[in-house]
Amino acid sequence: MKSALKKVIARLEERRAQPSPAIRVPGLWLDPKGPVAAQSVVPEDFFLNSLRGILASPRKKRVTDGDVPGDWGKNAIAYNLLVRYGAAFDHDGDGQISCAPLASGWRETGTFLKATALLPFIRSLGCNTIHLLPITSIGQDGNKGDMGSAFAIRDPYALDEHLAEPALGLDVETEFAAFVEAAHHLGIRIVVEFVFRTAAKDAAWAKEHPEWFYWIRADVPDRRPGEKSEDTYGAPIFTPEELRFIYDAVGNGRFHELLPPHQIYTDMFTAPPKPETVRLENGCWRGTSTDPRNGQPVSVRIPGAFCDWGPDSEQPPWTDVTYLRLYDHPDFNYIAYNTVRMYSAQLARPEHVVRPLWDKITEVIPHYQTTFGVDGVMIDMGHALPADLKRGLVARARQVDPDFALWAEEFNLTPHAREEGYNVCVGPFMQTVRNAENFRGWLRWIHGAGLPVPFMAMAENHNTPRAVHWAGGAAYALYAQAIGAFLPGVPYLHNGIELAEPVPVNTGFDFTNEEVAQLPASVLPLFSAAALGWTREPTLVADLRRVHALRDQYRELFSDPSPGTIIPLETGNRAVFGYLRQKPGFKKAFAILGNGDMHHEQPLVLPHPSAKKDLLTGEPLPAVLRPAQVVVYSI
Repeated sequence: MKSALKKVIARLEERRAQPSPAIRVPGLWLDPKGPVAAQSVVPEDFFLNSLRGILASPRKKRVTDGDVPGDWGKNAIAYNLLVRYGAAFDHDGDGQISCAPLASGWRETGTFLKATALLPFIRSLGCNTIHLLPITSIGQDGNKGDMGSAFAIRDPYALDEHLAEPALGLDVETEFAAFVEAAHHLGIRIVVEFVFRTAAKDAAWAKEHPEWFYWIRADVPDRRPGEKSEDTYGAPIFTPEELRFIYDAVGNGRFHELLPPHQIYTDMFTAPPKPETVRLENGCWRGTSTDPRNGQPVSVRIPGAFCDWGPDSEQPPWTDVTYLRLYDHPDFNYIAYNTVRMYSAQLARPEHVVRPLWDKITEVIPHYQTTFGVDGVMIDMGHALPADLKRGLVARARQVDPDFALWAEEFNLTPHAREEGYNVCVGPFMQTVRNAENFRGWLRWIHGAGLPVPFMAMAENHNTPRAVHWAGGAAYALYAQAIGAFLPGVPYLHNGIELAEPVPVNTGFDFTNEEVAQLPASVLPLFSAAALGWTREPTLVADLRRVHALRDQYRELFSDPSPGTIIPLETGNRAVFGYLRQKPGFKKAFAILGNGDMHHEQPLVLPHPSAKKDLLTGEPLPAVLRPAQVVVYSI
């Protein structure tokens, strides 16, 4: 059977007979170590040269470990890619990224073909793993921007058609299979992100299986921002006394006595409509059910979601997604903290499991394993999935591939995370590294306890401000990535950090209200067509290559999470801190020191005076550290 990559190459060769007009591409796509300026290329020639170059290069082995299934993640260096954004470019030079294809049929938004051409650049950064944000079909009901959020998943079994190049005339599945095949040739593993707890409000499953969703009366309006009325739909409202009771009950594990929302809220919800009554009206699902207040027929709709915890969260509502109804119980026929995360004990019982839905979710990962060959999955909102469902997901995936990896949005690095089956967790590094004292405390904890599961050593992600937003700018971005790269986590590049990209992808966390107001969905890449500043200079590309090369050279040491392998170092200067990496039987130990002062130089007093050379630059160790400078030396 012809490989998907060769099918793509064959189609490009066919198109060379009548090539397309020239387009602009970033210099780094043509030569990962060349100039950044855009260059004019014939697209057929450009893609052919890129794909043939990949196949002509020596096949590389994918990163592995060999001890625990899926734990190759401990040796991963990851690149996080939102394909439609990270592989986008203004090809016609008109100053904007078009949602629609150019007249020639080539897209300006990112596609799997362009992501394939980008692989040599990603590999040149030292990355051996790509974490893809969702690539599945996108719903439209309640979505924002001109493209909609990639997290509004209409059907997890279907790929987003916008990630295919119309000019090729191939289906999106072939282009994705070619991308994975090319990545594997270069020794790059592929981890795909899914959201199994929520779905788009216009999810494809709703027609056939309305019982998999929550439904409310169609006459109930959505609550407007800043509104506090209980007559409108939004997160349930609790009194201060009720909130204290809820937090106390959850904190003490009393899940058998969790408070329900007020009746005015629960009366908005109805039983699921019969499938034969479900229809699309103006892109929104509508059905007919029974009004719980009077027993009369009533028109119903699928409601939007909101932050799952806490019950008084002020996070804006999630207008484009809804919660899947994982349990069926007449007394819990509503969306609230005790039905979607902090499950009431009376609800979360085997007899209430919506088994057909669980089975459908459990087969998603094997579909991507057997059809496309993906190596792992990142689960968004993994904390809100029942433990039994997660165990089923992992067990089924490892029937297909014993080395399947499960990554998760889990911030607590405890033995419980390992028990849940996680191989890599988000962890607290991104927030902790911004505060030197907090980071010192965290290092001391790791020194004593070790780490049961690797964390993502990243300075930013798609929900936070860009690293250059913080004091120090690009220097801070490099500082945070370097400080984390030699700890037992996954050095993790959010696409664009290597370019010192300033525009955030989304405004999920750590933004002020003023910043949120200045960044509407129309300018945020999570919702609208956009591209990285591929031609911006200077970049952090060369610096990150040196960091990752050193990490990879001694990964046996740096990936070791055992207690005592990380020793916090005292420098006599509170602005300069660091740690030592050592392990019994290893021939070298390494000291990592950084100036946490983003504004001022600081004298460097070495804990090991005999050290001479900074391994990141090859130059003599300086007497003074620049703001945010990091040095590494061996002893």
